[in-house]
Amino acid sequence: MKIKFNRNDQKESRKVHESINRIWQFFAHLTNTSRTLQLGLAFVFIIFTITSFSQKLTVSDSWLQIRASANNPLYTTYAASMDRSRLYGDKAYKMNYYADCDPLHYWTDQGGSIFNIWMINKLVIDKVGKYVQKPVVTASFPDMALLEYEPLEGINVQECFFVYSSKVAINRLSITNISGKPQLVELFPVLDLGKDSLEIIGFDKQNYGYLTQHFETKKRLISNLYKNAPYPTHCLDFFCGSEQPYSYGGFSGNLDDFYNYIKTDFYSENRSQDSLNFADSGLVRFVSLHYQFELQPGESKTISYLRGLQDQSEDPVNLIQEINTAAEANFQQFLNENVALFKSVPRIDFKTEDEKLVYLGAFNLVRGCMLPPADKTAHNFYVFSRNPLWGWGHGHQVLHESLSMLAYVYLDPQSAMESQRVYMEQQGEDGLIAYRHGPGGMQDYPHKDESTTSAPFFSWINWEIYQTSKDEQFLQEAYTSGVKYMNWLTKHRDTDQDGTFEWGPYGIIENVRDWYNAVFQVSAERYLDVDKEDISDELECLDLTAMVINEMRCLASMANALGKEKESKSWTKKADQTSNLLNELMWEQNDHFFYSVDKKDHSFYFMDRDLRRQEIIGFLPMWASAIDQEKAGLLVGTLTDTTKFWRKFGVPTLAADDEWFSPYVDYCCKWNGPVWLLWDYMVYDGLKKYGFDKEASELADKMILAVKTQLSKNHNYWESYSPDNTVLDCPPNYIWDAIMAKLLIDEYGR
Repeated sequence: MKIKFNRNDQKESRKVHESINRIWQFFAHLTNTSRTLQLGLAFVFIIFTITSFSQKLTVSDSWLQIRASANNPLYTTYAASMDRSRLYGDKAYKMNYYADCDPLHYWTDQGGSIFNIWMINKLVIDKVGKYVQKPVVTASFPDMALLEYEPLEGINVQECFFVYSSKVAINRLSITNISGKPQLVELFPVLDLGKDSLEIIGFDKQNYGYLTQHFETKKRLISNLYKNAPYPTHCLDFFCGSEQPYSYGGFSGNLDDFYNYIKTDFYSENRSQDSLNFADSGLVRFVSLHYQFELQPGESKTISYLRGLQDQSEDPVNLIQEINTAAEANFQQFLNENVALFKSVPRIDFKTEDEKLVYLGAFNLVRGCMLPPADKTAHNFYVFSRNPLWGWGHGHQVLHESLSMLAYVYLDPQSAMESQRVYMEQQGEDGLIAYRHGPGGMQDYPHKDESTTSAPFFSWINWEIYQTSKDEQFLQEAYTSGVKYMNWLTKHRDTDQDGTFEWGPYGIIENVRDWYNAVFQVSAERYLDVDKEDISDELECLDLTAMVINEMRCLASMANALGKEKESKSWTKKADQTSNLLNELMWEQNDHFFYSVDKKDHSFYFMDRDLRRQEIIGFLPMWASAIDQEKAGLLVGTLTDTTKFWRKFGVPTLAADDEWFSPYVDYCCKWNGPVWLLWDYMVYDGLKKYGFDKEASELADKMILAVKTQLSKNHNYWESYSPDNTVLDCPPNYIWDAIMAKLLIDEYGR
């Protein structure tokens, strides 16, 4: 067997070549064993009929039953449950049920798509636009979607897609003939890589399947995957059925060509059989199996197919066992477990069903980002996104992303607490909570001999979690850790000991505001080096000072709940003192707005640079309860100015009348106009604290509109949103958009 690879390293190529041959021999050896043990090997696509579970699946909780058509704001990315997931070699899927020009399919980053094409009574239905009744999603959970549709009149289908694990996904089709006549159904399950580089190694006639391989690059648009991390690149694929297919084939070209092949073969005068091409070698774009069965009136049949993935170097026995377990999955049981997962979520009486979809989708988003303990952490943790996957978003937890725990705690309090314990577990002896924490341990990105931290939301998150979980042990751990962290911040982020705070020397990542920051960033295009470009360590920073005040107030609340009244009063006194300094130094009376000031002379100028640029952080003193009611009213006047911050889809990061303002989201991490939902939530929270409920509700409506618009168009959450338009080009499915669930809980009342 000759095996080809898309690489130049001959030594590594020979190594994988030998591995493939050993696996192929091992697989062949299994042909005399039981059928369940034969299931396996890397990329598996198994077809089997389940006669004992042919009944349709049901969602027992009516509140979780939905009816989401193509234009409803449904989040459609699914990832395996935390207990069956892993950090590397993980595949999540994006369901596309809404594009008329495509089949109903499940797409995974770098690994292609799986779907099936229908042919009923020799009529090919290969695109959703041809369906007599288009798919409607009736339930959607973090790892599972339930749909109903009719590809042709008289054929009713309930489809359940279930991401069983990081390796294995299952699609279950319950097909019922609801017509008064027999129906000939032909099914073409397809594994489509999307490019002509899926290599067929061979077809195993004993196991009715293709052994193939494909390559996945570590290159990503936003940030490449870490080169030394064990992300699979050379993947072994297997695509098989539990019974002999009517035919099978491998094809280049596109799906329109495949349609022509099926139809041409059927109508051709020279055809000898209605079959696929039985390809057993070569590079193809996709492989397909072909099944036929006839359904009598009222008869049902359930067919499921599985897909798995692992690196070519992994032991195939483990995958065989996992596939065997997944093949026996009781779908109703897993569906019931998902219903149970949502039992603690507040049952809100929403004004519209669309709001409910946003709410449920936010929980699905954050749950889908959670992974089990690994390597240097004994606690569950999250990544920013599992599909698509990019390096920076896979580099462990950061405090500002952990604001998603404010929502997640309502779904799974224990898991939310465990995520925060990652920070406590890896906290430095000196109290440092670094920029990142997770399986790789503390990642503090030292610069100028100084560790890098993150935006200090630590005690705020912990206090919010406790108010829902009521776990006093967690509160004690969180308070002890929070005090240590606050002591570190006071020592290392108030180096001149004047009572206000400056970001660290690697402020360009520490302050969270990466690109096009009108105050901290010196040049409009950020063309200078880090030390010359970012000046946030040379200012007394409004945002950090407000965050520290909020942390102090949360520590005061925590101490009070723990019966530490003296410590509670001390934290409140410190918060009030810092608030007084913020009002004294950073309030500009003429503008009625807050700004950062120069570290040396506390002026609104850094050298000849005017620091009075109105950013969203100017409203953080309300969130931190650091100002009086009069100043809050003046801030609200600026906030609701439509020429500045009161835009269609929320509050932009920079006032619209600033020369740097841009409403376009054409990349990640921009702070010169895009809407960041987390920061808008802080503005919302500040409005509520000062009694501006009407304005808070209007802001909530803007944020909901932004999210609904995108979910209805492309069914993604996004890292940031445009304040004025609907075109986005930034990282999708970003964990911190889960804050929308918290917003809706606050808006409708707990």
